[in-house]
Parts: sequence; structure tokens; C-alpha cells
Amino acid sequence: MSTGRAAVVTGIGSYVPPNVVTNDDLAERLDTSDAWIRSRTGIAERNFITPGTSTGDLAVEAGLRALKSAGDERVGAVVLATTTPDQPCPATAPQVAARLGLGQVPAFDVAAVCSGFPYGLASAAGLIAAGITDRVLLIAADAFTTIINPADRTTAVIFADGAGAVVLRAGDAAEPGAIGPLVLGSDGELSHLIEVPAGGSRQRSSDRPVDPEDHYFRMLGRDTYRHAVARMTAASTEAAERAGWRLDDVDRFVAHQANARILEAVSDRLGIPAERQLSNIARVGNTGAASIPLLLAEATAEGRLAAGHRVLLTAFGGGLSWGATTVVWPELQTT
Repeated sequence: MSTGRAAVVTGIGSYVPPNVVTNDDLAERLDTSDAWIRSRTGIAERNFITPGTSTGDLAVEAGLRALKSAGDERVGAVVLATTTPDQPCPATAPQVAARLGLGQVPAFDVAAVCSGFPYGLASAAGLIAAGITDRVLLIAADAFTTIINPADRTTAVIFADGAGAVVLRAGDAAEPGAIGPLVLGSDGELSHLIEVPAGGSRQRSSDRPVDPEDHYFRMLGRDTYRHAVARMTAASTEAAERAGWRLDDVDRFVAHQANARILEAVSDRLGIPAERQLSNIARVGNTGAASIPLLLAEATAEGRLAAGHRVLLTAFGGGLSWGATTVVWPELQTT
């Protein structure tokens, strides 16, 4: 592995709102059942925000835990990966930084839907590589229930709310915790597969009447499944190769928790056995950009992810966008 200035994970934290929503809860208002949801998504329950809670609130909680885990509350920048900012303007990250007492540090949002965490890693690693700062707080947070149509059983049963965060410091590329080669990609010609049609400048500048349904998140599930499996498989393979790993070297595989069928298909294509896969989708659902860091934090706290594990990460989301990277997991304190 190459040596040089790199972004190294030194703290981790996560947060989900306390409001637990089971499949039976959803079945009371949707044409669905616990058995139907489990068979198609692998989800049993998830966490929803309650009125008055925002993405920024989730981000602050996860950020506090990551800073505490790092043992040092000083960072030189904040990056927030989210699809559900507190408002269209300004970005949510500066408000999160202020609430965390971080002063006037640079702070900005990254919008890559469910690929937000690897894209955020690239942004944070770039700040460190450029010498702009030696420490970055990267938070991925989404309140997806604020953009999901509660009457649409194809999305309402999948998406949930939560946040995960990591603190990254400048270090050496050969040390545990160093973020490996980042593989990123996008295909805007397929942006219609995952979208919220209304609310942006294209819709606002149009003289056409707005369908209220256009303000909700839409996903063409069958086509999304096919592209998600193909892109995460290819990106994971490339990231491992660029890190000098064989897929047999991977101790833990952490994929965006989209749904159980996608996770199983990607793992099968990569030849990664079940005992090396990490998942929490049954309990928290699809939390968007928060999915990967939330899972990393939980698995570390539970001992399923330990120092020395070679970890392969991958995600896929709207854009279309996708990403993957590697990391040898460091010794971390959890809160």
C-alpha cells in the first residue's frame, strides 16, 4: 500500500430518533403486512422522526458522539452528506457546526443521495490532502420520512431516519483507519430512476401547474435494483483491486442498506460469505446517506467490527451515483 498524507478514521458516532415504527404499525394505514414487507425488503422496524425534528437535529446528535469518540472536540471543517437539508438555502452544515460549538470553521453540504457517505469521504479526504485542515467531522444524516409519500407502500416501508458520523484526521496511508482508494461514479442520464421532481429551479421556473405528488420521493424499483447491484459490485471490485486486496481478503463487507435483496445479490456476485457481511437493515431500514456510518458505529459498539478487520464499503444512490472504498478498521472508542 502507498504511503503519504491520508484521511484516517479516529472517531465514530450514530443516532436514530427514538420513535420506533414496526411493520404492523405501517400495515394499519397501508395495504401491506409484516410478511410482505419482510419478504421484499428484509425490514422489520425502523425509526421515524417526530414533528419538529429535522435532519440538522439528527446530525448534531451523531456529531457529538463522533467527537466524543475521537477524544478531541476540535475539527477544522464539517461536511454534511444529506438529501434532506433543513431548508433549500443555506446549507445545513454551517448551522450544525455552530450548534456543535465548532466556531467559524468551513462547513458545507454534499448531495449524493444514498451515496452521500463515500462522496463525503472524498470531500473530507480532499480537505486533508490539500492541507486545508488536519481534522474533519463528516456527518451523513437524512430525515427521509420528510420526502416520502406516506401513502406509497413501495417507499414508505423502506426509508427511515438517522445519522452517522466519523472524525477524520491527517495521518499516513499505511496506518489503520486510513481511507483507501476511493472509486466514485455517476450516470445522470438515468436520474429519473430516483428523484423528487418538484422543489428545484427547473420546476419553479416552469409555468406548468405542480402535481402535489411531485414533491415526494420517487423510485423505479426494478430498474434501480439492476443498476444498484451492477454498480456496487463493479465499484467494490475496483476499490479492492486498487487497494491491493483480493476479495477473499475482505473481513467485513459494508454496503448501503438499500434492501435485503440488493445486499444479497451484491454479496453473492462478490463471493463474500454471510459471516463477513454487516447489516442492520432489519432494525433500522434504509436511512439514506446515514446508512453506512450508522452501521459502522453500531457494529463497532457491538463488537461485530473490530480493530484490524479489512473493510470494504460501497453505496449506490440517486444521480445515479455510486462509490466504494477500503479501510483497515482502527481501534476506536464508542459512546
